[in-house]
Amino acid sequence: MSLLLKIEIPYGSGRLTIRIPERNLMGILEPKILPGVSDPRIEIKNALENPLNSKKISEIASSGDKVAIVVDDITRPLPTKILLPPILDELINAGVHKRDIVIIIGTGTHRPITKEEAEIILGREIANSYAWINHNCDAKDLVHVGRTSYGNDVYINRVYFESDVKIVLGDVMLHYYAGYGGGPKSIVPGIAGRKTIEYNHSLMFHPNARSGVARGNPVFEDIMEGAKLAGWDFAVNVVLNTKKEIVKVFAGDLESIFNEAVKIVDSMYKVPIDEKADIVVASAGGFPFDINFYQAHKGLYNAEFATKEGGTIILSAECRDGIGHNIFQEWMLKYKNADQVIKTLKKEFVLGGHKAYYIMRSISRYHVYLYSNLPEHIVTNVLRLKHADDINKILIREINKKLNARVLLMPFATETLPIIRGN
Repeated sequence: MSLLLKIEIPYGSGRLTIRIPERNLMGILEPKILPGVSDPRIEIKNALENPLNSKKISEIASSGDKVAIVVDDITRPLPTKILLPPILDELINAGVHKRDIVIIIGTGTHRPITKEEAEIILGREIANSYAWINHNCDAKDLVHVGRTSYGNDVYINRVYFESDVKIVLGDVMLHYYAGYGGGPKSIVPGIAGRKTIEYNHSLMFHPNARSGVARGNPVFEDIMEGAKLAGWDFAVNVVLNTKKEIVKVFAGDLESIFNEAVKIVDSMYKVPIDEKADIVVASAGGFPFDINFYQAHKGLYNAEFATKEGGTIILSAECRDGIGHNIFQEWMLKYKNADQVIKTLKKEFVLGGHKAYYIMRSISRYHVYLYSNLPEHIVTNVLRLKHADDINKILIREINKKLNARVLLMPFATETLPIIRGN
């Protein structure tokens, strides 16, 4: 009898124990582990003191300036409350008045954050002593800043546009069709209008619109052009490890620091494999990556790169906020297959509809189970996935369907991009 291995994976804010027969385990596929910096505050201060291709904040801002600082919403792991204090200190020391600083939550098309979430993201003291606002992609006063070479009319948050000093924070990571998150993505879609975001996302059907690709990826290139039209004065980006610890801080010109951060992201999160597995057990990576299914899907997307056609993917994702997108849910109920969805999207792109396309494509190629807090009828009738009430029972049952089935475990699937060696 084969030894039963016990391996923990993230789930929400806790952990799940996966039991896999040793003879079936092909490997544990996870990012390269780089340690977090010993003192994040010193690392941030050093980055601010030595900006890349930019003046220091104290040389950019001065008394009387209106300053906007863009930060991520609750669906991203950016350590905003650690990054903000030294940035705010520099602004205050440069003579900027506290009342002239506004923090913009870059929600894109996501829901606005609550006051309680603002205290989590910004820290209680900053949330209660500095002005902060949720971006609204449907606001009537968005500003048209120009058109990209892809024909995208770029509309941007008015508070950001009218600020004298524009500062952008982000964490650089892989993104399944934009290539990478962070960098210019904090501006488009972060603080862009819905029509701008939808047009950008409509470029996702290009073959180069995929994870880990920036050059030649029309989604990414359109994002960068849009960000340049909106403008920025200073940026701070970080690279995090799977423990959400800061590995490196970059400060200065947004495009320059993004390009440097990508090098580290690629070295950590693009993971080579020799062959695909029969079964992949994938965790979206815990909170906030599995806050809802709309976000957790990114883990399923990456798991497909490690799964044989017709194989099985078992995704664990808590989904404490439910499905996460009403239009996505409507399209899952309205359309029968991926072909119908893509045909409709190419006529008129609708955010949320694109996610339905990805899910329907996945279930046409793989057997997909979901272990989550979602009710069974939602998993099976809306998401059209197989409901896993006991993740370990499902795993053993799937292993028993094929003699010597090979299993890969992906504890941080949202952040892990499997790359077949030589491909």
